Amino acid sequence: MSYGRRSGRSSSSPSSSSSSSSPSSPSSPSSLSFDELLAEGVAVPTEGWDFSWFAGRATEARPSWGYARAVAGRLGGAAEAVLDVQTGGGEVLGFALDEAGRAAPEKRRPALVVATEGWAPNVAKAAGFLRERGGFLVASADGPLPFADGVFDLVVSRHPVKAHWREIARVLRPGGGYFAQHVGPRSAHELVEHFLGPQPDEQSDARHPERERRDAEAAGLEVVDLRAERLRMEFYDIAAVVHFLRKVVWMVPDFTVEAYLPHLRALHERIGTEGVFVAHSSRHLFDVRKP
Repeated sequence: MSYGRRSGRSSSSPSSSSSSSSPSSPSSPSSLSFDELLAEGVAVPTEGWDFSWFAGRATEARPSWGYARAVAGRLGGAAEAVLDVQTGGGEVLGFALDEAGRAAPEKRRPALVVATEGWAPNVAKAAGFLRERGGFLVASADGPLPFADGVFDLVVSRHPVKAHWREIARVLRPGGGYFAQHVGPRSAHELVEHFLGPQPDEQSDARHPERERRDAEAAGLEVVDLRAERLRMEFYDIAAVVHFLRKVVWMVPDFTVEAYLPHLRALHERIGTEGVFVAHSSRHLFDVRKP
């Protein structure tokens, strides 16, 4: 998840702002009622991956590696054909392209820049956003990649639903790389379990970085670097929780205000008493190479 502006800040969740950029007075009571806050959370558009609406409402610390800027560094290198898998609204890739151009204006950007996205509200947004930067968007659901073998020398992804390692290996050229930030095990589990109750261990294990490492290696890829961090998230009102669950739909897949009204009311009262609801996101960074 990326609080704050996912337009390049490397983080992930509501408002990918760093832990040091909390609202100036998060404990001050809201002037809005519970029902008004619910309505506000429902009314905010969910298209794209810009989390700037959460400013002053929620925060999430950012991983130390600075994913979007790190991608920019790779785009400013020798990459000639780049694929961004599950690009969202195209904000991270767009930021990285812009940043690479500013950092090394004398270098030519990659000759081929392509992204995939399968969520309908994001497709049109990402297509326009990337077109302005000389890139292309392919509407494609999560699964097999609609490209020939050995097309790309760099594949990137920020928070893929699932890393399809054999497909990644297939579309990479020999010597090419996969550079991605993944959501790790038990991410925001405090929030998820408030609504769904305790979750089975196997659900968390599916995203465990060591399990993903083994899957990558089984696909014939070499893991050059793997880092993991757990990061503090804070929600300051129930509107932020509602908007977050509507935007990051895999957290509570059947979420609606009506279905979870008692849970929302209980969490609203808890925030009113404690001033903040704290959860923790989990992120890991993969730097992978195809021999």
